[in-house]
Amino acid sequence: MGIFGSIKDAIFGKEAQAQEAPKTTSNPGAGGFGRAEAKGSPISEVDVEARLDSMDGADKLNWRSSIVDLMKLVGLDPSFENRKELAHELGDNDYSGKAEENIALHRHVMDKLAENGGKVPQSLRS
Repeated sequence: MGIFGSIKDAIFGKEAQAQEAPKTTSNPGAGGFGRAEAKGSPISEVDVEARLDSMDGADKLNWRSSIVDLMKLVGLDPSFENRKELAHELGDNDYSGKAEENIALHRHVMDKLAENGGKVPQSLRS
């Protein structure tokens, strides 16, 4: 599991496990061809802001705009190496740790959490 997966699991908890690929069943159609049907329930959105606000120490960290504080809040080492690995996971292969890049990385993480079933306020996204 990568750094983003660790962030997502820390925020989503059990809901993250529910996002596995849907199981399929085969229904024979006309002419003997099988048709795959998705089975499973839809994933409910996780309120990312509320979950993060409820974590111990959230009131002492600037997790809403700082990738370093966000990583600290979810129990991850916010070292340059880990932030660089996270940036690479999310497609930024030129990450150098500048303040602007950290802000962009934070927003990208929030965007990805939203793409993965999180309810993230627009103020936290890019």
